[in-house]
Amino acid sequence: MKYRILIIALLIAIPALAQNSEDKGQFSGNLLLTYQKYLRDEKIGAITKVYNENSSSVDAWLFMNYRIKGYDFTVRYDGFFNSPLLNPQGSYTDHGIGYWQAHKKLDNLDITVGSFYDQLGSGILFRAYEQRQIGIDYALQGVRLIYNLTPNIRLKAFGGNQKGSLENRFGYSKQVITGGNADGIFDLGENGKFGNINVGGSVLNRSIDKATMDIMVAEINSYPVADRFEPYYNTYGFNGYFTYTIGNLAWNAEYNYKTKEAIKGLNNRLQLHDGKVIYSSLSWGKSGINLGKQKASIGLNVQARHIENFQLKVTPNETLLSGLLSYMPSLTRQNSYRLMARYNAPAQDLGEDGIQGEMDLKPRKGTQITLNASYVRSLKSNGINNKAQLLFREFYGEVIQNIGKKAKLKLGMQSIIYNQRVYEQEPEYEDVHTLTPFGEILIKLPKHRSFRWEVQYLHTDKDQGSFANTMIEIYLTPKFNISVGDMVNIQPHRYENMVIADQILHYPTFFTSYLAGNSMFTLAYVKQQQGVNCSGGICRVEPAFSGVRFTCSSNF
Repeated sequence: MKYRILIIALLIAIPALAQNSEDKGQFSGNLLLTYQKYLRDEKIGAITKVYNENSSSVDAWLFMNYRIKGYDFTVRYDGFFNSPLLNPQGSYTDHGIGYWQAHKKLDNLDITVGSFYDQLGSGILFRAYEQRQIGIDYALQGVRLIYNLTPNIRLKAFGGNQKGSLENRFGYSKQVITGGNADGIFDLGENGKFGNINVGGSVLNRSIDKATMDIMVAEINSYPVADRFEPYYNTYGFNGYFTYTIGNLAWNAEYNYKTKEAIKGLNNRLQLHDGKVIYSSLSWGKSGINLGKQKASIGLNVQARHIENFQLKVTPNETLLSGLLSYMPSLTRQNSYRLMARYNAPAQDLGEDGIQGEMDLKPRKGTQITLNASYVRSLKSNGINNKAQLLFREFYGEVIQNIGKKAKLKLGMQSIIYNQRVYEQEPEYEDVHTLTPFGEILIKLPKHRSFRWEVQYLHTDKDQGSFANTMIEIYLTPKFNISVGDMVNIQPHRYENMVIADQILHYPTFFTSYLAGNSMFTLAYVKQQQGVNCSGGICRVEPAFSGVRFTCSSNF
């Protein structure tokens, strides 16, 4: 109710600002709407609540911004109708103001009141963000101040509540979150002779409300005496980070620590632990390398991360992606092809060690070679029999070759080991070993048309078995394209608890899009298998999908 009052106050204030002034301000916005028609298919397991009780769903976001005299007023309408977006196993219906903000910059001071997205450092300690594709919105509702102490030094402080939850997108958490950050960039030596460094540090505080604490205490008191402990109302987090850059070399490192708090252990019981995350990355590149008569270029990137008991949410009793305060994306390569994106490695907040390296080499004009490898394992503390276990390993390689001026060929191979028991919490499942060759050809046609054909074959004798996938995409004009494809479960494998049919299954797709001015329209018929879906490196397990999907996105 109080947010509706604030919105009404803003709507009254805006005309007052524009009154008796030639400055009428600037209005802008955008719309995103998704409509889904569900077509039940028991063979692939498309049998969740939306197929049994609903026939369709709509998700919509209308973002509106008005700028006048240095003020910015923002409102976003969110609508969810029979939506499985928040909870893929259910449906959710509600609508209202999902985001609102008033913003003003006064000299060196930046003031924001209402909803905002932000982060501390890389976001490991705290990040307020949105990923609509997997139904999460971690906007903070409160106040934020940013002060530019000098052109190179910035101070930031904020406080508020995390908005929404998987049960009520328009509410807010009762836990108070406050934070601060100091960040600066400095040249090393005269005119940056020895490079430059961006260095910063942050502090975060999350306080538990009395009602939540009473629930936690009651649960802890139900444990055996040896497992009981006294929980804390307040949890504090700290980080320090830097990025050093000189020439073609960049080195980033960040250390994050949080004080002791109650977290959910492997046995789903509350335990008292502090936590830490150490992250570092190194990148280097060089062009103009002489290789005989050819000029070559190379780029290298390596990143590593150690996580230990860094479970940080609005309350310890939040499950899955609900109430997250920290942002820890998958450390592994984000693949785009349908089969190669089948297996991903979501970060394990109770503990993991991971490393990824990639090399991009262009030995000559028109040729590009990419090699990537990643490795993730658990810690001893969250492994089996107090031993670290392999969670994920990927080897990836591709070669892209221009064929004349009108065609481009891509060929490659991917190999993965995926711990399905851990990532999908299926104790009886075995590790998945895959080998996936893939290829693509792109041909440019006259009158800005193009033809693209991709094909992949994923071989494994675990999970659901082996798949083949192919897709053809044609751009008839720069504004209109059509694609058709089919993914086939050609060598099925099933576990007893799988709800899909033990037979060869087809997952066809049809997609078309049309760009009209500032609006994009898409229409698709899709069958998608159950699995882990990732967006922005954040992942969740989703059921199979079968149906028609229409989207409209427009800017104004």
